[in-house]
Amino acid sequence: MDPAAKKTALRMIPYGLYVLTAQAKDGRVAAATVNWVTQAAFEPPLVVVGVKADSGAHEVIKESGEFALNVLGKGQQDQAFAFFKPVEREGDTIGGQSFHTETTQAPILDCAPAWIECKLSETVEKGDHSIFIGEVVGAGVAQQPAGRPDDATLLLKDLGEKTFYGG
Repeated sequence: MDPAAKKTALRMIPYGLYVLTAQAKDGRVAAATVNWVTQAAFEPPLVVVGVKADSGAHEVIKESGEFALNVLGKGQQDQAFAFFKPVEREGDTIGGQSFHTETTQAPILDCAPAWIECKLSETVEKGDHSIFIGEVVGAGVAQQPAGRPDDATLLLKDLGEKTFYGG
């Protein structure tokens, strides 16, 4: 396999950006910008997210059995970059962003235009990322999109010419 061709082909997959959050029973929180996300089933509603196996988010999701995907909207590049690195909880903020909880204990970022809350249904541990399959148990929309909902989502390509994932 030509490594350059593989890298280019994998980088042609479009990615939306989300802040994955989870909260452990002891109050520790994890938050990380992720982009390996897809809906996997309508009934029951399932989503799939890829999470780096050695990350804090991975540990907290396995422990808590739940997570939230905070959808980032157009113009929220700063939030995407803020959660690329480990962040700390300070009261009711994570990485300087206020949050609340709804159906689960996973933090919902107040700045997120939409969110999806999941109970962990299954985990597939292969390679350097695990696949978490979550059953959607809560969702909300803070800002109705003007057109197609998927046009309102911040995309990886919106972060600039030098920001890639995959390959």
